[in-house]
Amino acid sequence: MNVITAPLLAQTVDVVERIIRWQQPADALLSAHFRQHRLGPRERAFVAETAYALLRHWRSLSSWLGAHASPRELVLATLIQRRGYSLRMLEGALGKIEAQWLRELKARPQAAPTLAERCELPDWLLERLLPVWGEAGLIELADGLNTPAPLDLRVNPLKIERPAALARLHADGFKAVPGTLSPLAIRVTGRPALNRHPLFLDGSLEVQDEGSQLLAFLLAPRRGERVADFCAGTGGKTLALGALMRSTGRLYAFDVSAARLQRLKPRLARSGLSNVHPVAIADENDARIKRLAGKLDRVLVDAPCSGLGTLRRNPDLKWRQSAQAVSELAAKQARILAAASRLVKPGGRLVYATCSILAEENEEVVAAFLAAQPAFRRCDAPEELQRHGVCLPAENAGDGPRDLHLWPQRHGCDGFYAALLERQA
Repeated sequence: MNVITAPLLAQTVDVVERIIRWQQPADALLSAHFRQHRLGPRERAFVAETAYALLRHWRSLSSWLGAHASPRELVLATLIQRRGYSLRMLEGALGKIEAQWLRELKARPQAAPTLAERCELPDWLLERLLPVWGEAGLIELADGLNTPAPLDLRVNPLKIERPAALARLHADGFKAVPGTLSPLAIRVTGRPALNRHPLFLDGSLEVQDEGSQLLAFLLAPRRGERVADFCAGTGGKTLALGALMRSTGRLYAFDVSAARLQRLKPRLARSGLSNVHPVAIADENDARIKRLAGKLDRVLVDAPCSGLGTLRRNPDLKWRQSAQAVSELAAKQARILAAASRLVKPGGRLVYATCSILAEENEEVVAAFLAAQPAFRRCDAPEELQRHGVCLPAENAGDGPRDLHLWPQRHGCDGFYAALLERQA
């Protein structure tokens, strides 16, 4: 898109103004806006990409413009500084005074950025990450988190094999390559409309980050087993688990949100799975869960978390989350993990996972759990993944059983953590 019109700029500013109230997720606000306003694909892409570029670089843009910059000024600065638009491309949407302000802004010298501005992080998050990563490592991590995520797909092995899926996508003009981590992953270049492609409509392909796909291989459910996805959400990991089980056994999809489970139903129908049983629960201590105590072979706990490992997709989270919210989440995660562990029978497997990059939500939760639950032991997660053809780089090496750590700057996927636990008695 070469020339920006005044109405399109106004729509972008309207969306951004609502997003930076930090009361609702950016993706939800964008979806609602696009339902209310008829825009073509290029216009939708312009609005969304501008909003996300602003969110990724909110810290440095605010420093450049000043604390009292208006949403419109933030949008214009984003277009000039972060999206490469020239004044000529914008002049049809600007008045004379605003155009002059933008010319002066472009000419204004910028001070050397602070580390927080360089990393585009809030102070509380910088303070948590800097002692762990050091300055150089933190800059690399931040660059990975501030890079827009690619589109990853997961092949449904009940419907199609990966080579056949790739061949079909290539034949239909898509640029797609095999994933480098998950045996079922396909990475697609750009943002093509796949929701109407035959392979998507018949359940052969699902959208799922490649790192997220590894959790199913880590739990490694077998045919005929009894398995639970304890925090199923809309069911992306549930579907991956069911496919590995070859639609045999019994797979419970538990979630406290009936609305999220409702969104699983059309995906489940497309998948061809018949072993999935969605169950809306009141909380982690629901009576329907207690009846399964000690009866399940494997349980996945993809716990509610800060989501800070998904900043490539959800950059607003770093501005919407807080240190207090993370502490509250850690307490909730501990309760959920303890409740889920009661379902695991002796010899059974428990995987605790988050898409967080903070030890407070990850290693510290698992350490406290193991201290309180001597019946469980930690297993080596990278070693288990290697049995399924997943070979991780050497940074996962260490003494004793290792957890799974995935980082965007190293693995090209969202930030993930997972611990593989086994009940001994």
